[in-house]
Amino acid sequence: MSWVLIALLVVPLVGALVVAFLRKDDTKVKLVALAFSLVELVLAGMLWFAYDPDGDRIQLKSAVDWIPAFGVQLSFGIDGIALVMIAVIALLIPLVIGAGWTEKLPAGRSQGGYLALILVQTSVTVAVFAATDVFLFYVLFEVMLIPMYFLIGGYGGARRQYAAVKFFLYSFLGGLIMLASAIGAYAMASDELGKGTFDWATLVTVVRDADPTTQTWLFLGFFLAFAIKAPLVPFHTWLPDAAAEAPIGVTVIVVGILDKVGTFGMLRYLLPMFPTASKNLAPYILVLAVAGVLYGSLLATGQRDMKRFLAYVSIAHFGFIALGIFAFTSQAGVGSVSYMLNHSISTGMLILVIGMVIARGGSSQISDYGGMSKVAPLLAGMLLISGLTTLSLPGTNSFVSEFLVLIGSFPTQPVATILATVGMVLAALYVLWLYQRMMTGPLRGDALVAAAAGPGAVGDPEKKTSIGDLNKREIAVLAPLVVIVLALGFYPQPVLDVITPTVGATLTEVGVTDPVSVQEGK
Repeated sequence: MSWVLIALLVVPLVGALVVAFLRKDDTKVKLVALAFSLVELVLAGMLWFAYDPDGDRIQLKSAVDWIPAFGVQLSFGIDGIALVMIAVIALLIPLVIGAGWTEKLPAGRSQGGYLALILVQTSVTVAVFAATDVFLFYVLFEVMLIPMYFLIGGYGGARRQYAAVKFFLYSFLGGLIMLASAIGAYAMASDELGKGTFDWATLVTVVRDADPTTQTWLFLGFFLAFAIKAPLVPFHTWLPDAAAEAPIGVTVIVVGILDKVGTFGMLRYLLPMFPTASKNLAPYILVLAVAGVLYGSLLATGQRDMKRFLAYVSIAHFGFIALGIFAFTSQAGVGSVSYMLNHSISTGMLILVIGMVIARGGSSQISDYGGMSKVAPLLAGMLLISGLTTLSLPGTNSFVSEFLVLIGSFPTQPVATILATVGMVLAALYVLWLYQRMMTGPLRGDALVAAAAGPGAVGDPEKKTSIGDLNKREIAVLAPLVVIVLALGFYPQPVLDVITPTVGATLTEVGVTDPVSVQEGK
C-alpha cells in the first residue's frame, strides 16, 4: 500500500497542472481543484486504514536513490504522528476551497493561479511529513516556503509583500541553520560508519551516542528552525503579520497546517536524535512554552483585528504543545500530538467562520461588528461553537488534548503546568469577549451598517437582514468540522490508538522513565 502515500504526493501536483491550464474559466477551475482535493481526502482515508498502529515505527516505506554520492534518497514513510497530520491536511484543503468559492482576489490575480498554488502547497506539505531522509526533509522544509510566499505576497492584503518576505526570511534562515546541523550529523555518520548518510533511522542510532556538547550544538540548529516554524516565543513575530495579510484560506493553511511542521520536527528529529541535549535543554524550552501560553493569551485578549487575534491564539496553543513534548511523559506526549490535530480542526474552523464574517462586513476589525446574531444566528452559532472548542470546553475535541497535556505534564513539570493553566482562564476570557463584542447586543458597527443595504439601513430591521446568514455552501463547509469536533470530544480513542505507539517509541528513544502510562490513564 506504499503507492497510496506516493499518490498523496502526486495527485495535488497533477491537479495544480490541470488547474493552471484552465485558469481562464473560474467555475471550472474551482470544480477541478475541489475534485482533486476530494481525491486526496479519499487517499488519506485509505492511508489511515492501511496503517497498523502496532506495526513498525515507520510504515508504507518507499525509497529511490537521489544523490548516491552523498547517500541521499527520495525516501518516504509514515508513523502515527505523520499520519494524523497528513489526514488533517487532506480534510482541510477541500473545505478551504469550498469556503473561498466566492472570494474576490486582488486585481490581476486569477483563481487558476491561486488554487494551483494551494494544490502545490498541499503536495509539498504532505511530503514534509512523510520524508524519512533528513536532507530530503530539509529541501522540502525550504521548498514549501515558495508557494506560500506567492500565496501571501500575491493574494493577500495591503501589506502582503512585507508579510510574505518576513515569513520567507524567518523560515529560510532557520532552515539554513538546520542544514548546518544536518551536515554535522552526516559527518558523524561518515566517521562512525565509514560512509555518510542522511537516513533518519541510521542517524538516530549514530547521533544519539554523541558527546553532550556535540549533541547540544546540533540540537540547537534543528531547534531554531522548528521553533521559528512552530512558532515559539520569541521566534513568533512573523505569524501575526502573515495571518493578518493572507487570504482566509491561506491563513487556515499557515496556522492549521504549516505551523505543525515545527512541533512535528521536535518529535521526529530532536527527541530521538539528540536525547541527551533534549533532556538538558528541556527546562529552557519549557520557559519558552509557558511564556508563549501567557503572552499569546494576553495579546489575543487585547487584539482589535480578528486575524491577528487568531495568530496570538495559536501562539498560546503552541505553548501547550511544546509543554507536552518536553514534559517527557506518555500522556503529555499523546496530548501534544492530539493537540496538533485538534488545533488544526478547531482553529481551522474558527478561521473559516471569521472569514465568513469578514466576507459579509468587508472588515477584519472587531469594532466594526456588533449584534450580528440578530441577523445571522447560524453564523453566530458557528462562531460560538468554534470559540468553545478553541477554549477547550469539555465535550469538544480540544479538551481531550489540553487535559492530557496538563495531567501528563504535572508529575514532571508541576510549576510549568500550574502556570500554563492560567492560559485556560485567559482563553475563556478572549474567546467569550470576542463573541460578546461581535454577536450580542444591538446591531452596530461600520462594517455591518455598510453591508446592510446602504443608507437608511440603521433602524430598518428588514434591510438589516440583507447581511445574510449562512448559505448552503457555507453550512456544507462547516458541518463536517462540527461533527468532528463533537465526535473527537466524546470518543477520541481511534486517534489516540494511532498516536500512542509512536509517542511511546519516541520516549523509549529518549530513554526517559514515564511516571504515568497512557494505558493506565485510559
